[in-house]
Amino acid sequence: MGEIVLSGIRPTGPLHLGNYMGAVTNFVKMQENNRCYFFVADYHSLTTHPLAEHLQENIKQVLSEYLAAGIDPNKSTLYIQSDLPETAELYLYLNMNAYIGELERTTTYKDKKSKQPTNINAGLLTYPTLMAADILIHRATKVPVGKDQEQHLEMTRTFGNRFNRMYNYDLFPEATAYNFGEELVKIPGLDGSGKMGKSEGVDNCLYLSDSPEALKKKIMKALTDSGPTQMNQEKPVYIENLFTILNAVGTNDTVQYFEDQWNNCTIRYGDFKKQIFEDVNAFLTPIRERIHDIRSNDEYLGKVAKQGAEQARESASATMKEVRRLIGIKSLF
Repeated sequence: MGEIVLSGIRPTGPLHLGNYMGAVTNFVKMQENNRCYFFVADYHSLTTHPLAEHLQENIKQVLSEYLAAGIDPNKSTLYIQSDLPETAELYLYLNMNAYIGELERTTTYKDKKSKQPTNINAGLLTYPTLMAADILIHRATKVPVGKDQEQHLEMTRTFGNRFNRMYNYDLFPEATAYNFGEELVKIPGLDGSGKMGKSEGVDNCLYLSDSPEALKKKIMKALTDSGPTQMNQEKPVYIENLFTILNAVGTNDTVQYFEDQWNNCTIRYGDFKKQIFEDVNAFLTPIRERIHDIRSNDEYLGKVAKQGAEQARESASATMKEVRRLIGIKSLF
């Protein structure tokens, strides 16, 4: 059945429209023809030292949102990282054969080191080996990654190949990036910069769980200007971004109406933003309602998490049985 696909989800905040229209929509498609493992990366989030109650709430929120967005636990394996102790064990073994120099050269580590100088912990340094353990534990062949994670995927191949050579056994395949190509819809943020993202600030994102009031407030505050001064003039990036959002959720007729208004210099940004809000809200309302229903059903969330853990452990146990045999980790009596 297709490729073995692995993707992690950090429980550091809610999903936004950019996540949904981009990667998550493709995850839903992928699960039809591939063996997919999606996990909530709570181990990874510990590098930022979240409070226990916040971590638990975030895990429940992330599970609820991915289920509401269309991840089917009967088609994919959806699990919580810490429910799979085999990952931590493989992480330990990989660290024994990862070198300080190669870990310190990781771009994300150097970035974090400059941004949070008071919290340079070992988890940040060994982040690539934990990510490698997540991938190798299921012997995944495809991993959807962004540009900032491509180096980690290359390091995963390095660690996997190094293990294969050390123990003279072809256990781990080389995982490659799952490239969505033209299928990946990119939704820009509201602040006039690039993509929509949590790191850019709350007001940059339209979250799936946002109330209508919150959505309207953010959209009406989006960056604009005094309007076009010449017929058919090129749009500045921050205006083009708003048209991109409208195009993603609105009808062709609606988009064309405002395109015409822009081109003949009659566009009224207040009306334009109200239309964006109405279309975004209409698009997100059924998703928001599904999130609320799932989030309030602890019994269902518990069932999904338990089922996912059992399925993930079946795969992970088979891998770790081979890993321990090759290394020589076994009971003497």
